[in-house]
Amino acid sequence: MAKEGAQRAEETEQMIDKEGGREAAEGGAGSSLRAGDAKEMRAVVLSAFGGLNKLRVSKKAMPEPQEGELKIRVKACGLNFIDLMVRQGNIDNPPKTPLVPGFECSGIVEALGDSVKGFEIGDRVMAFVNYNAWAEVVCTPVEFVYKIPDDMSFSEAAAFPMNFVTAYMMLFEVANLREGMSVLVHSAGGGVGQAVAQLCSTIPNVTVFGTASSFKHEAIKNSVTHLFDRNADYVQEVKRISVDGVDIVLDCLCGENTGKGLSLLKPLGTYILYGSSNMVTGETKSFFSFAKSWWQVEKVNPIKLYEENKVIAGFSLLNLLFKQNRGGLIKGVMDKLLNLYNSKKIKPVVDSLWALEEVKEAMQRIHDRGNIGKLILDVEKAPTPLMANDSTETSEAGEEEEDHEGDNENKERMPFIQ
Repeated sequence: MAKEGAQRAEETEQMIDKEGGREAAEGGAGSSLRAGDAKEMRAVVLSAFGGLNKLRVSKKAMPEPQEGELKIRVKACGLNFIDLMVRQGNIDNPPKTPLVPGFECSGIVEALGDSVKGFEIGDRVMAFVNYNAWAEVVCTPVEFVYKIPDDMSFSEAAAFPMNFVTAYMMLFEVANLREGMSVLVHSAGGGVGQAVAQLCSTIPNVTVFGTASSFKHEAIKNSVTHLFDRNADYVQEVKRISVDGVDIVLDCLCGENTGKGLSLLKPLGTYILYGSSNMVTGETKSFFSFAKSWWQVEKVNPIKLYEENKVIAGFSLLNLLFKQNRGGLIKGVMDKLLNLYNSKKIKPVVDSLWALEEVKEAMQRIHDRGNIGKLILDVEKAPTPLMANDSTETSEAGEEEEDHEGDNENKERMPFIQ
């Protein structure tokens, strides 16, 4: 381990030399740019809300850290389902376009803003970013930045924050997971689903029920206790195994699954909504899909909750971080998660790596629910041809098909890019 740490430290020094990190250090924290310097970077830009053709890689002015911020030379960025919703403008109060998407990344500290403590130039870090993560360089407040363990790769680090913090907060902060409980998680093959399964395994005798597309079952069957096809009548399947239902339901789908989840709760059970992927059926925002999904949501009667002793909750990590100012709480959670990682009890699952220029194909893979674990944008990766015919500019995948998670057992997964 010590040898690996030394090698990583040497690699870090070489990368800083190559990328000008030492010049930033000599110029001082937050130093102004010299006249005539071409301080530009590559970034994924969303020109307007809509389909995949609204995304492109462009040159942008490189940001410099303000007071309390770190400047990070990005190595890898995480892709999440919320990024698809942002692209479509399918979120509350979306920002103005053009914008650079992305909420998490990993890389090397390249410069420090005034009053920053606890970090040095050259530190390997992962961070939450309030947009702008899909770029070669980002600046973000120090409270959203965390050091990477020596044996964690940049791609693993980019797959870590969103998935594991979301899973931990729902299980332990909201639902109070304890020994002997049972959990139902949808999209068990996705990044959050796999993080939930791993965290549940750290508590004795926790039963995990998972739903996923059938073609994922072989790959994830050992991560959950009971696995069901997402199109099967999972309510009856769960009740067949556990007559009383489950203690915790984690729902990222919404729509008709809300009522199903509430019906499965035991007394004192907790249902948590943390996403609404059923609203995304096509490449662009669909009012019909939005309306249908909400129409299917069972109306929650507070008196019924009272009579049945059930809890219904919601969780949004990005709102907690950037709107409700709970960075300190998340810092404590990250400390616990990194201890679990260092104890080899959890480990990010990386599905595949993509170049910035391949962001459209990567987004299509998420849309088709083809991933097992997290998709990563590797900033230093060269684009690789993925398919004989590139359909990402005109793809309308899913618009005519309500069953959009991908249930064909013979469906070919796009190749892994390692």
